[in-house]
Amino acid sequence: MEINRSNIKDIISRCSIKPSKDYGQNFLIDSNVSFKIVEALEVKEGDRVLEIGPGLGSLTHFLSLTKAKINAVDVDNKMTNFLRNVYQGCENLTIVENDIRREDVSFYDKIIGNIPYNITTEIIQYILLNAERAQTMVFMVQAEAFNRFSDIKGKEYGPISILIHLLGNIEKISTVKPGSFYPLPKCNSIVFRIKINEDVDRKKAIEIYKMCKKIFVSRRKTIQNNLTSIVKNKETAEMLCHEFNINPLSRPEDLSPNTYLLIYNYLNR
Repeated sequence: MEINRSNIKDIISRCSIKPSKDYGQNFLIDSNVSFKIVEALEVKEGDRVLEIGPGLGSLTHFLSLTKAKINAVDVDNKMTNFLRNVYQGCENLTIVENDIRREDVSFYDKIIGNIPYNITTEIIQYILLNAERAQTMVFMVQAEAFNRFSDIKGKEYGPISILIHLLGNIEKISTVKPGSFYPLPKCNSIVFRIKINEDVDRKKAIEIYKMCKKIFVSRRKTIQNNLTSIVKNKETAEMLCHEFNINPLSRPEDLSPNTYLLIYNYLNR
């Protein structure tokens, strides 16, 4: 069932569904936007696709038209009951009622979702750390959250951005205005795509991410002091700064993902 402006209120009224603030539900009602988001995932026949938080099925409708195997996971039983009723004859679509953070995501080839605003970083972090096979991911998030994933310097830059840039690349697909949702959110949303490099060393990227998590806990400390805390030796931290031409007074957000890669490689040679 295509979800759009002309049928959203009838569906909500007929099914006694009320958008939940606890689950951060804003239903996408612009079918053109929904189609383009699914198109960005580049689904192919035989792909195993995970949809996170399908809600009423704005993206699910277009995913179901592909020849991929789709699992749509939602924590809200009102949404899963609705979708099971609508798609009961759809053989390539399975509706799963679960918290995505408790779901096994290791076997999916592609992942898509309109991510709840209140747990955006937590969900995307979980996917990046556990979706071992996924090569393409398309997410829609609150506009102000996008920089956490895309930046490679500055105050929004941190471990999760470093992880993304070590795993592959990130690109903005589009901006979605509040008028494309019901109810209207208070801000724009951004759709972006992450593509994982086929030959990337995932284990190493995740280990670097864990190292950066420790460093960024004290992001206002100098990088030399942070490195000293990691290596437990001031002289080694000084040598690392000299070796990689790092200003010892710089902060963690001043170092590029590649610099953290070099530091990790040196410490684990």
